[in-house]
Amino acid sequence: MTEKESRLTNPLQGEPKPPFPPQHQAYPGLEKEMRPKPDFGEESYKGYGRLKDKVALVTGGDSGIGRAVALAYAREGADILISYLNEHPDAEETVRVVEESGRKAVAVPGDISNEQHCRQLIQQTLSEFGKIDILVNNAAFQMTHEGIEDLPSEEWEHAFRTNIFAMFYLCKAAFPHMKPGSTIINSASIEAYQPEPSLLAYASTKGAIVTFTKALAKEGIKKGIRVNAVAPGPVWTPLIVSTMPEKQETSFGKQDPEQRPAQPAELAPAYVFLALPESSYINADVIGVTGGTPLP
Repeated sequence: MTEKESRLTNPLQGEPKPPFPPQHQAYPGLEKEMRPKPDFGEESYKGYGRLKDKVALVTGGDSGIGRAVALAYAREGADILISYLNEHPDAEETVRVVEESGRKAVAVPGDISNEQHCRQLIQQTLSEFGKIDILVNNAAFQMTHEGIEDLPSEEWEHAFRTNIFAMFYLCKAAFPHMKPGSTIINSASIEAYQPEPSLLAYASTKGAIVTFTKALAKEGIKKGIRVNAVAPGPVWTPLIVSTMPEKQETSFGKQDPEQRPAQPAELAPAYVFLALPESSYINADVIGVTGGTPLP
């Protein structure tokens, strides 16, 4: 099977369903090593220039949802700063598809749990592109455990620093530079509403993200900055094959109403919509993309 054949070319047809082949990777994992490869929209997403000359910073933009969002934004006309940890081959692929879409991409590695690095990301966005119109807080850390007694305290802190502290750092640094009409889009999760005990730390951070989003939106509206969130259900990304036990990896998404996980390409349109002027009356909201599992 060729690389192109191993990737979905249409997210509405022939979606792979569990069981998936065993393929556990060391954290944070690489999308290029996954089988089947996630569909991030390269063959299917068609842009219409609706974000022409906008500038977006996307964390976790090397793979998964972040890559799908970066590609969709580029095809809608935006330039992208891609923040990622250390997955260099994946980041290079994201840069490739953004540039092939006719837009500029800058990939910046580093740990967003560090406040100084977050401030540098905002400054580099401004120095490379002159402005920031869209901030997508998408990067996240998770790890599964059998119970609370097996969850190291250091890992609990790391999850919060990566998933919610970084969001605070980036929003705080970006806010003074965002003009009316700018948007912040945060990645929450169905785990904020239907948490699994094995993902205690991750689910807790996602609940915090929902609250953070709603609170910051009340401040942002005074400056014309909208703040919303997307809450995905199960999505086929490197986070799955690098943080879950093999049995869960192979059956991932089976319990969803669709009996499969989403492909990243199926999440990107929600992030595009929330960045468009057409969504100007949507603020402090959470859009669920869950494959049929209702949000409360």
